[in-house]
Amino acid sequence: MDLLPAFPDVERIAVLRGGGLGDVLFAVPALHALHAAYPRARLTVLATTTGELLPGRLPFPVEVRRLPHAHGVSAEPGASDDVEGFLARLRAERFDLALQLHGGGRNSNPFLLALGARHTVGSRTPDAPPLERSLDYIYYQHEYLRGLEVAALAGAAPVILEPALRVLPGDVQAATDAWPGRPPVVALHPGASDPRRRWPAEKFGRVAAALAADGAQVAVVGVEAERRLADEVCAVAASDRVVNLAGRLTLPALVGLLARAVVFVGNDSGPRHLAQAVGTATASVFWVGNAVTAGPLSRRRHRMRISMRTDCPVCGADQTQVGWSAPHCGHDDSFVAEVPVEEVLEDVRMLLAGECAGD
Repeated sequence: MDLLPAFPDVERIAVLRGGGLGDVLFAVPALHALHAAYPRARLTVLATTTGELLPGRLPFPVEVRRLPHAHGVSAEPGASDDVEGFLARLRAERFDLALQLHGGGRNSNPFLLALGARHTVGSRTPDAPPLERSLDYIYYQHEYLRGLEVAALAGAAPVILEPALRVLPGDVQAATDAWPGRPPVVALHPGASDPRRRWPAEKFGRVAAALAADGAQVAVVGVEAERRLADEVCAVAASDRVVNLAGRLTLPALVGLLARAVVFVGNDSGPRHLAQAVGTATASVFWVGNAVTAGPLSRRRHRMRISMRTDCPVCGADQTQVGWSAPHCGHDDSFVAEVPVEEVLEDVRMLLAGECAGD
């Protein structure tokens, strides 16, 4: 990627990345690059509450400011509606450099420009306001690499390619307090923010049942809204070695549990990305488009089974342009249901064998 000259006299950097847990993690390699290029600068990440994951878990200081409810930037329930007040407070901090890592920029570039930073960089679609240095937003690019390419516009060379987070002592204790399961622990997450990315709960249940029969303890994780999905998995598994922890884990407890797990099994989701970031092997089900934009880059400890379906299973509408350029067809049926249970189970067992053997 092209590395442009660094900006002089940068003491304060703002990084805009809204969205969920996975979205925040996508920005981590770019944060490493920025810290290496501007080691004395204060890094401030503008994110949803999932950004609280970052302080203390990166090898350098980072501040996090929770985004208000701003159209096209953040729609997090419970967020402040005072966009102007938020922007005014940040303008008072006089940022030297602001980076937009939140999509094509139709809404996020005006938001970033309103910070009043001396220098701005980011990605943009043709209808988005230009920044001082801009990268064309092409949907089919891996999010890790898109963030790194934006950082390179600011003179920041890559340091790492994939996110990595420290596990804090409090994370481990919170996980143990929530559930003191015995090894080998397999963490399983049947959810995803987009229902089209969800492998059927019935298939996850069959995987959980097989792993429990093999002697594993299976912890089904998720937020409170995913409790029904987790209930379905546990009902199919019908084993006392499969426990439903959906809605019972704080974010630190989730970090600790994922770090304690030998293998994570799930969809393309925030917990999958978090599991990889804390060093846990992963076996995942991906839709082909998301495999391009969000899949793990390596295969020794991270396996994917990919559904190649590109049309809606209900109406047949082409969904290969699922980003900013194409409307949702209106159906939320799974695009990944066709992936066989046997293939996912094979991946999990291979990873378990390697991890338990110390490979």
